[in-house]
Amino acid sequence: MPSIQIFDPALCCSTGVCGVEVDQNLVNFAADVDWAKQHGAQVERFNLAQQPLAFAENPTVKGFLQRSGQEALPLVLVDGEVALAGRYPSRSELTRWAGIEAPEASPAQNACCSGGRCC
Repeated sequence: MPSIQIFDPALCCSTGVCGVEVDQNLVNFAADVDWAKQHGAQVERFNLAQQPLAFAENPTVKGFLQRSGQEALPLVLVDGEVALAGRYPSRSELTRWAGIEAPEASPAQNACCSGGRCC
């Protein structure tokens, strides 16, 4: 199974889902990562504030940061190759990269509160 690595900008905690004002994009992405892992995906996240050596020791990430700066994070690598930069991937992108099958949508999943997200 492919390895997915996400290099996050400096966040207050490992997922960024903490503090008083939480970015809803980070909440959604954290849920998507958990879902992908439950379905067998190999996903690792690295936080610039907490794991700077992971950024410095990876030549691809180091070169990306030298060219684009930390403002261009997050950076997503799939098997060591750049797959996405500047935004977090969707659940469908994680599914495709991980090589896992997306479950068939049931009528309940098409309702407002589907996929672990409520409106």
